[in-house]
Amino acid sequence: MQVAYQTAIGKRRSDNQDNVGVFTNRAGVTLAIIADGIGGNQGGDVASDMAVSHFGHDFEVTDFTHFDAASAWLKAQVNTENDLIYKRAQEFADLKGMGTTVVIAMVFETELLIGNIGDSRAYLLRKADFSQLTEDHSLVNELVKRGELSKQAAKVHPQKNVITRSLGVGTSVQIDLRYQELTAGDQLLLCSDGLTNMVSDSDIMQVLQRPLPLATKCDELIQMANAAGGLDNISVIIIDHEPEVSDR
Repeated sequence: MQVAYQTAIGKRRSDNQDNVGVFTNRAGVTLAIIADGIGGNQGGDVASDMAVSHFGHDFEVTDFTHFDAASAWLKAQVNTENDLIYKRAQEFADLKGMGTTVVIAMVFETELLIGNIGDSRAYLLRKADFSQLTEDHSLVNELVKRGELSKQAAKVHPQKNVITRSLGVGTSVQIDLRYQELTAGDQLLLCSDGLTNMVSDSDIMQVLQRPLPLATKCDELIQMANAAGGLDNISVIIIDHEPEVSDR
């Protein structure tokens, strides 16, 4: 398995409220996370940094190797972190209302656990098939699901950045979990909406399909988002799943 990641401020923001991390537990399982902070003067940065650093620190001391144990751990971790961020926001006036999206991937030998809150996304490229693994928790997605808005209109809707679920904003939150089998050659992309609001899925797919180092792909995706306007912070993680061949 190969991993690369990058985060950038974009063209219009004065600071980067995205945070990114990749961690490994004692059993060799990988956790990748992107958090896109929201609210407050510096609150978004505080919330996203708390989420990434706490998730990473607590994950590194685990030793689970099974999907069920990972799911239980992730649900409990979300509840704990939600309380921590919410309580911190109540303590400081300039942090009030802060929160963060999260998209998380736990990569096992032949399977994947995806979790998300908000509109940061996970995608899977398998040969010529490029699919979104997460569902946005956003106002426009709710309108699309109810048939009140087309997917095309959602892309330019003035409230497309309004999210309906985030970590730390309220006293409770739910994370969506998805199980996915992995095969040799699969590529996983995690990203904040600073990429997907600027670059189409088809253009993202084309970059992932090119025979380039993963770090170069990350750089190209961020350059494309900036070239399209760079209206937000941009974060990407790319994981290339290449399981070792066993003699057994």
